[in-house]
Amino acid sequence: MYGVCGCCGALRPRYKRLVDNIFPEDPEDGLVKTNMEKLTFYALSAPEKLDRIGAYLSERLIRDVGRHRYGSVCIAMEALDQLLMACHCQSINLFVESFLKMVAKLLESEKPNLQILGTNSFVKFANIEEDTPSYHRSYDFFVSRFSEMCHSSHDDLEIKTKIRMSGIKGLQGVVRKTVNDELQANIWDPQHMDKIVPSLLFNLQHVEEAESRSPSPLQAPEKEKENPAELAERCLRELLGRAAFGNIKNAIKPVLIHLDNHSLWEPKVFAIRCFKIIMYSIQLLSHLDANSRSAATVRAGIVEVLSEAAVIAATGSVGPTVLEMFNTLLRQLRLSIDYALTGSYDGAVSLGTKIIKEHEECMFQEAVIKTIGSFASTLPTYQRSEVILFIMSKVPLPSLHHPVEAGRTGENRNRLTQIMLLKSLLQVSTGFQCNNMMSALPSNFLDRLLSTALMDDAEIRLFVLEILISFIDRHGNRHKFSSISTLSDISVLKLKVDKCSRQDTVFMKKHSQQLYRHIYLSCKEETNLQSHYEALYGLLALISIELANEEVVVDLIRLVLAVQDLAQVNEENLPVYNRCALYALGAAYLNLISQLTAVPAFCQHILEVIETRKKEAPYMLPEDVFVERPRLSQNLDGVVIEFLFRQSKISEVLGGSGYNADRLCLPYIPQLTDEDRLSKRKSIGETISLQVEVESRNSPEKEERVPAEEITYETLKKAIVDSVAVEEQERERRRQVVEKFQKAPFEEIAAHCGARASLLQSKLNQIFEITIRPPPSPSGTITAAYGQPQNHSIPVYEMKFPDLCVY
Repeated sequence: MYGVCGCCGALRPRYKRLVDNIFPEDPEDGLVKTNMEKLTFYALSAPEKLDRIGAYLSERLIRDVGRHRYGSVCIAMEALDQLLMACHCQSINLFVESFLKMVAKLLESEKPNLQILGTNSFVKFANIEEDTPSYHRSYDFFVSRFSEMCHSSHDDLEIKTKIRMSGIKGLQGVVRKTVNDELQANIWDPQHMDKIVPSLLFNLQHVEEAESRSPSPLQAPEKEKENPAELAERCLRELLGRAAFGNIKNAIKPVLIHLDNHSLWEPKVFAIRCFKIIMYSIQLLSHLDANSRSAATVRAGIVEVLSEAAVIAATGSVGPTVLEMFNTLLRQLRLSIDYALTGSYDGAVSLGTKIIKEHEECMFQEAVIKTIGSFASTLPTYQRSEVILFIMSKVPLPSLHHPVEAGRTGENRNRLTQIMLLKSLLQVSTGFQCNNMMSALPSNFLDRLLSTALMDDAEIRLFVLEILISFIDRHGNRHKFSSISTLSDISVLKLKVDKCSRQDTVFMKKHSQQLYRHIYLSCKEETNLQSHYEALYGLLALISIELANEEVVVDLIRLVLAVQDLAQVNEENLPVYNRCALYALGAAYLNLISQLTAVPAFCQHILEVIETRKKEAPYMLPEDVFVERPRLSQNLDGVVIEFLFRQSKISEVLGGSGYNADRLCLPYIPQLTDEDRLSKRKSIGETISLQVEVESRNSPEKEERVPAEEITYETLKKAIVDSVAVEEQERERRRQVVEKFQKAPFEEIAAHCGARASLLQSKLNQIFEITIRPPPSPSGTITAAYGQPQNHSIPVYEMKFPDLCVY
């Protein structure tokens, strides 16, 4: 019957006749629009026939492709496009299957025009929102074919560009069609991402290479019209913009593999461009861990890409937690230090081991530190504070129980780690703005930081001073104190000075003595260089500007006068340069603070001493000491009093202006132990010593009464003056107790504690005996068998009470 219908056109189904009528006798005339309108109306009126229309169009298109009737092929695809745009019924799925079958047939063709035609139709289809879901549709073939087109190597440059652009458009269409439809194939599967992402990167990389060849001006406009790189970049941005957090891993991993396979980390230009497109994510950090044994130049390239990507605002970007990010970078820093010390990635040099170049590892370490600073600069204040505490917690502190381990270069691992972490901390603290110093420098952070300031290594001490300066400088005055001088008028510096806030006053009350102590001890170091004295001067000046009230000013003046005494007495046997530097440091600071306080008599005294030094002792001024070739004196033991700033004179002139003259008269005596860290948390030694004191004071054997001392004015004055000495004695006693428990043998400590425990037990037994012993008998005592009096207990109901107790 079907054969008869094929011969007689009038007996053929109506949908076939409508389909045949849209094809003109001459394909060059194009689609017959009136007949196409009839076919569209029929499809809308009878949607159940839509799948048959699609099947018949597909049959005709396959036949025309085989017979090379490309004009009819174009007409068939145009008809399919119009039907897709017009029909949104429940039967659309079967029609789509026929449509995708025809598109696949065109893409399989070797003709570039048919490939481009099929791609354009697929892109139109991808932009249609379907009303009904599809459960069985697959796009695997299209992903593979479009990816293949992206790598086209056609001989004709223009045709090759068109094919590649069609492939990119096709991949973009596949992503748009499947990314938001949970019923479709998961486009984020590695099997798809491993094809899509490298295809886009290939076009980005290829065009970048072509641009580097500098095309002629005549070819430039042609490139501007059709540029696969721009389209690939737009498609890649769209792909990553649609990625959820759970899918980003599969999208980023092919990028990393592509950069590895094509050795694109070392030039890093293309890698930076890629990650400026895709931002930064956890996968790049994980990839850095995976390449921890790669060459230093490769690791440095990865880290520098991270640094460039970090300048993009972190808000809204896909990535790990902040501390995880910094933890990864610090871990790489420690690994690099180990590699540089051992000379190999395996920790031991053997035959076949790849020898590591130290200068490359140093380059990698600097890249990591720069990246840490780049990341920190994008963070808000509260997160940067967390990062600062986190980095400081990683700094190894000196310990008697953990000896350092030396490497092949003679540098110990702990020292290098300390330097690198302090460099990182300096990068993070640069530009840090926090109005509350209690939040910027919390106790746990300040304690650890200042403990590193007492190390013998001059480089480490300098880093600590610079970090403190970064935190304290909140008004950008730091660079104005980069050099030490005695200016006659500090107004030329244009300092930004604010009144000390209440929070700053609380901070200084809590930590000022701790800061003064470390500044004083830093001045005593023999290994100090000019940079150390410049940092100390900057720190003193910034404290005076940012955190000073009248009490702080008085203490700072006492501190500097104590530094002058340190240079004069020279109990530490400091070299001549260090002594001259301390004299010059004191002159520069007192010149600054006198002009800041604006007390005329104070300024006059400082100016007189400076002028006297200029005439007779220029080696005690910064202008002669802190220069490339210092002019020093060989004999500093005979310094006359006119060359020195006198504490009595300063206390007299400042006392008349309302400052605390009595406190100014007291010489500054630094706290020479780390008791400032133990003041809030008592050690075991202190606890035991306090117990012994309590027991000795409450002991019955010590109940002799001391005659009361008459309290007079002289007694009170003596108590105030001697309080400092008593406090120093108490600190020394505590230091000895702590040192004993830290350094004494275990047997000695155990015996000491055992004796204390037995003494405590005896006291407790006495207390229990007194508490538990029954009350004495009202009738008196009875005598025991051995003549000893013994209290006899009588029951309460048998006791005889006096008459006064009867109601």
